[in-house]
Amino acid sequence: MNEKIHIYHTNDIHSHFENWPRIQAFLKDRKASHEAAGEEVFIFDIGDFADRWHPFTEGTMGKGNVKLLNEAGYTAVTIGNNEGITLPHRDLNEMYEEAEFDVIAANLYFPDYKKPDWALPYRIYETKQGRKIAVTGITTYYQKLYELLEWKLSEPFTELEIQLNRLKEKTDMIIVLSHLGIHDDEKIAELFPQVDLILGGHTHHLFPEGKAAGRSMMAAAGRYGEYIGYVTALLKKNAPKQIQATIYGTASLPRPINEQQQIISFDQIGKKQLDIEITTIKETLDFAWDKPSQLPALLCEALHEWCNADCSLINSGLVLKSLTKGRVTKYDLHQMLPHPINPCTVELSGAELKEVLLHAQDASWVNLELKGLGFRGQVMGAFIFHGIIIDKSHHEIYIGEEPINPDKIYKLGTTDMFTFGKFFPEIRRSRVKHYYMPEFLRDIMAWKLRQP
Repeated sequence: MNEKIHIYHTNDIHSHFENWPRIQAFLKDRKASHEAAGEEVFIFDIGDFADRWHPFTEGTMGKGNVKLLNEAGYTAVTIGNNEGITLPHRDLNEMYEEAEFDVIAANLYFPDYKKPDWALPYRIYETKQGRKIAVTGITTYYQKLYELLEWKLSEPFTELEIQLNRLKEKTDMIIVLSHLGIHDDEKIAELFPQVDLILGGHTHHLFPEGKAAGRSMMAAAGRYGEYIGYVTALLKKNAPKQIQATIYGTASLPRPINEQQQIISFDQIGKKQLDIEITTIKETLDFAWDKPSQLPALLCEALHEWCNADCSLINSGLVLKSLTKGRVTKYDLHQMLPHPINPCTVELSGAELKEVLLHAQDASWVNLELKGLGFRGQVMGAFIFHGIIIDKSHHEIYIGEEPINPDKIYKLGTTDMFTFGKFFPEIRRSRVKHYYMPEFLRDIMAWKLRQP
């Protein structure tokens, strides 16, 4: 007999809960409708569902997000980099303890290459007609960052080949949950024609009608829950599968009666969880994006000391909120620095460092709108230095009290986003980088504020 499989998928929601009430209501309604009709239905998330920029996720360390996935009736998820490398080891290892869905992350291991109990390499689901649907999942290969958090990642394509060999001749359909990005998904389709469906994420790409790639179908639903992906697969005996993909725009979905109340409640829950006093301050600390100000300077000084750097550089756009005198809580610091960004150091020659510092003087940085790389603010802002003096009148740069030496190697303290982005080629190309994990910038600021 022919059998039609219904598949719904989301990716890269990044804790954008403004869309969640409609997504949850839609998925629950569709799942109930298909099950009532005796049809097979699967719901998958392709990673980066949890993002610590939102106080709900920060306050619950992702466990609140797991509860939401449970309530929506998800079948399985894979992890993205926002689950994998923004949570401390213990928190990620405990995040899915109450999950009522499968977590499929084939290339994630403990350092001894044992699998966590909660991370399956694959799962085979059997339909009512006895057909077997195999699902495996792989996540982005940020090997060094995972190692700093006491995890081990295997190379995704090598791991995928291993899992597909295990599934060979055991299944009627193979689905890959891929948090690798669009170009690697195309490579999967090229290298592994036995894969029927690739549900993608990470690069926030959107396929309104899917994308045929060789013998595979690629599907992806953009970002932030703005769309929900829907795939149907018609399975016929002794005939090719018929796979079709489309999307639903969340904005056009019915509005739940209590939608606004739900959205507000996420913030309220997070605020309550983060109402933990860090310190008290005697005067208000303010900020500006276009000129030197208190909080960016204090953050740069804190990063400099934490990293034990020769000199340090950050962008003032990192700071999003003032600190009012009196009680300072975790919530206050989270609102000020919501970014899942870690401090780091890079080693540069004096000549390279000079290029970076001269480039940082460009006034066009101030209003440059910036998205991604962990940055959750609005604009880059002006650059702030510590341990650096730029004497424009004499065209001199001093590191500490000494003129910059073009041949000397300096340890520059900065943020990890400058090692990933293309802003400063010298920083990105540096062969010696050290990332401080799992601490975020707000943790460094808390440490600084607690000092006498």
